[in-house]
Amino acid sequence: MKFLIFICSVLLLLFKLIKSDDKSTSDCGCSSTSRSKLKSGRNNMGPEDTLRPSGPVGHDKTDDGDYHGRTNQMVVIEGSTFTMGTDKPFLVADGEGPAREVTVDTFWLDVHEVSNAEFKIFVDATGYVTEAEKFGNSFVLEAFISDKVKEKIDQAVAAAPWWLPVNKTDWRHPYGPDTSIDDIMDHPVVHVSWNDAVAYCTWASKRLPTEAEWEMACRSGKRERLFPWGNNEMPRGEHRMNIWHGAFPGANTADDGFIKTASVTSYPAQTKHGVKNMVGNVWEWVSDWWKVRHSRESLQNPQGPPSGTDKVKKGGSYMCIKEHCYRYRCAARSQNTPDSSASNLGFRCAANSLPDYLAKSSSPEEQIPIASREEL
Repeated sequence: MKFLIFICSVLLLLFKLIKSDDKSTSDCGCSSTSRSKLKSGRNNMGPEDTLRPSGPVGHDKTDDGDYHGRTNQMVVIEGSTFTMGTDKPFLVADGEGPAREVTVDTFWLDVHEVSNAEFKIFVDATGYVTEAEKFGNSFVLEAFISDKVKEKIDQAVAAAPWWLPVNKTDWRHPYGPDTSIDDIMDHPVVHVSWNDAVAYCTWASKRLPTEAEWEMACRSGKRERLFPWGNNEMPRGEHRMNIWHGAFPGANTADDGFIKTASVTSYPAQTKHGVKNMVGNVWEWVSDWWKVRHSRESLQNPQGPPSGTDKVKKGGSYMCIKEHCYRYRCAARSQNTPDSSASNLGFRCAANSLPDYLAKSSSPEEQIPIASREEL
């Protein structure tokens, strides 16, 4: 009898592993947006696969039509010991478990994801060219690409054919060469690789957060909770994040107010520290190399493995939905190669201490790294 129970337990574990690695049912394909994973030819989306927004879909402009002010502010995250990972993983193959005790020192974290406006200041100051611009293309969900542009595309991501490589697509042209960021300057910058994110953070006298730092901030002092605020995805019926609503990948009903990205200032703060959009909106790069095997050993300020092929990203995005990509949870994680870019991939910065130019600033002009002000 004991042997039979053991066999059933093994079979159940194998089933969970297989199911968690079934990309057709649990993955939006975000981790496949690598130029090495393309295939020739693509399947056109049918007439039923069209975006059908309902309700207001906004860009969070102020009353006078201007966008929100500077969004490079930081908040201190007090050091503590917390439980990283989970013993109840939804996606076992992603390395969500096991739960382990981790201690993280005090650090500073951006309140907001880096916006198009903030990234533009960096580019204007330095002349930086992103990797998507150098490669000449980046990845966009097919539903967001105009018919005129789609006519010229003859490749798709093998594991996720709704992802298409679009020429002349970059942070300034997020959904194809015929689109712009003019009306979404306060939205998170996308089509930035891990390398691009590191370049920006370095310029800003900041750095990328470690996965442990990111997750500690996301958990906001709570234990064994799915989201920063608890386990209820919509407390009191209120939307707290920008995720996909409807049938993925074609129909987003925009119940939360957005079809694509939302302003970095949208929604109430998700954590007790006042951090916004840690889960949902766009994936956020962290500094760690990817691995899926973790021990239960207690760690202090873990940095991840010394090397690897992929980098970790956290938080999920506006393309996540529970049935396909339930990764907008604090314990959830995914990965991409450091040169990957896509229309749902961005970042926020961290720092060991508040940069001097932010500590002393009293106006937007003073919230620019000193080394770059003379270049503007």
